[in-house]
Amino acid sequence: MFFAIQFAIVLLCILVGAQIGGIGLGVFGGIGLAILAFGFHLQPTSPPIDVMLMIMAVVSAAAAMQAAGGLDYLVRLATRVLHRNPRYITFIAPAVTYTFTVLAGTGHVAYSVLPVIAEVSRRNGIRPERPLSMAVIASQFAIVASPIAAAVVSVVHYLEPQHVSLADVLKVTVPSTLLGIFIACLFVNRMGVELKDDPGYQALLKDPDYLKSLEITSNTEDGPLKPTAKTSVAIFVGAALLVVLMGAVKSLRPVFDGEPMGMAHTIEIIMLAASAIIIMTCRPDGNEITRGSVFHAGMRAVIAVFGVAWLGDTLMQAHMGELKEAVSSLVETAPWTFAFALFVLSVLVNSQGATVATLFPVGIALGVPAPILIGTLVAVNGYFFIPNYGPIIASIDFDTTGTTRIGRFIFNHSFMLPGLLSMAFSLAFGLLFAELFL
Repeated sequence: MFFAIQFAIVLLCILVGAQIGGIGLGVFGGIGLAILAFGFHLQPTSPPIDVMLMIMAVVSAAAAMQAAGGLDYLVRLATRVLHRNPRYITFIAPAVTYTFTVLAGTGHVAYSVLPVIAEVSRRNGIRPERPLSMAVIASQFAIVASPIAAAVVSVVHYLEPQHVSLADVLKVTVPSTLLGIFIACLFVNRMGVELKDDPGYQALLKDPDYLKSLEITSNTEDGPLKPTAKTSVAIFVGAALLVVLMGAVKSLRPVFDGEPMGMAHTIEIIMLAASAIIIMTCRPDGNEITRGSVFHAGMRAVIAVFGVAWLGDTLMQAHMGELKEAVSSLVETAPWTFAFALFVLSVLVNSQGATVATLFPVGIALGVPAPILIGTLVAVNGYFFIPNYGPIIASIDFDTTGTTRIGRFIFNHSFMLPGLLSMAFSLAFGLLFAELFL
């Protein structure tokens, strides 16, 4: 009973904050936390510090690149490709974030490309909601296709007694997620009206303050680039690739107490250093860095993650025991619902690894066949269902056109349809390939 009331409070805070816009999403998370902590005496969890710091580090590098002219250069390059096929970015963006996640083992590497995706789309008249939503979904789903992700490693550990290898898992999860996401992109590529026909965006274009914040000029596409543009892009892209390399090759990271340095700290250090190198090498105007649209959007994302992600985690951790028991009971009653149980628990705990660790032992104990367990593994990616996941919040704030958003009813947000489509197709292919290959 108390959980239902508290859950309704969380949803109400997300709804009101999303409607207010700006930093509203984050600060109304604070209202929800105050009610849960002081009214219901739920102990607040630790704020999502690393997520916030990763966003800040990436934003500092991206904002410095923008001030040095790098974002204009990227837009110029993208325009040449998009002139041939203006819808291409909806397929390119998720391909990039999927690859990054597979190699790095974490979906948070998507932060480095979200501002670029948003700006390239807007500059070319493409609805940013399409590539941004699929990029975030792809960065989540790629976790089950990454040989170094905690969730995949855990699956191999649990199924090793049944002679299941890492290769067995990947030959199901890699093709199923790739095909599932690709087919979802075909549908999402037509989601929503075109940007030129979007009434909300057209209203924004009549606002002088909005135009000034974007620094729109008539010679954006044809005017001369800053001489430091290419250098800043090379540094930024090099840093992003270095993050991926560090994630893929653990031995490149320093070891402390017998364990390699975590990817959160790795991302933060590399991107902060990249920002400093861009500033030293390209010497952009310091005021331009903080006035740019990337910096403003990134800081809104930090505040949003601070409030909403902390609020959601506090609620779920307070009821973790009963949530795990309820989901486990569901699997015991009807083993065929294993995929549904994985999805529900992942929505609640926001962790693929924790979902696997909780439910795979239950599935094995119940005698659920290994091919079914592997075929349904993609269902651990239910993050998108409730819009409180870091990259989701960040992409909403990076989209200055307002097309990527949380709807009036919370669940009708920009990521619901892309997520459900990707999930349905990936599950279907996963079960098919598990039957064929295992």
